[in-house]
Amino acid sequence: MNSGILVIGIGNEFRSDDGLGLYAARELKRRGCSGVTVIEHPGEGSSLHEAWQGCGCAMLIDAVSSGDTPGSVHRVDCHRDPVPHSLFRSSSHTFGVSEAIALGRTLGSLPGVLLLYGVEGRTFEPGRGLSEAVVRGIPGLIARIEEDIADLTHRTQPAGGYA
Repeated sequence: MNSGILVIGIGNEFRSDDGLGLYAARELKRRGCSGVTVIEHPGEGSSLHEAWQGCGCAMLIDAVSSGDTPGSVHRVDCHRDPVPHSLFRSSSHTFGVSEAIALGRTLGSLPGVLLLYGVEGRTFEPGRGLSEAVVRGIPGLIARIEEDIADLTHRTQPAGGYA
């Protein structure tokens, strides 16, 4: 099992705020962090489930649409809390992020740590670029992810990955 941290930025940069996960992943890559692998993913559930196989820790970043204030950051510890289906009510995938997590729970194949970060989007219409409200939420999102990375990096790891 890989004991490193995998960050997966999810989205479609041609659907406005849906590109948030990709933008955040690129920013985290630009900043660099030892022991962290950052990838971009379109969000299709079965391949997302495959992407985190063998990871000790995975962090998913995606735009969400629950009706909260655009730019709001949601954080879900997927081992402790169920993923609210309301976060993904405008997903373009019939088998997306929440379904991949549910499948992983059922199969016992979730990483030792699985964190989901969602930033509330404003628009998911065709087009490039993020809305101003979403852009304002990104610094808080990046800071929270970096805090969690630092916390996980400094944890004492049992054999086989994260507790």
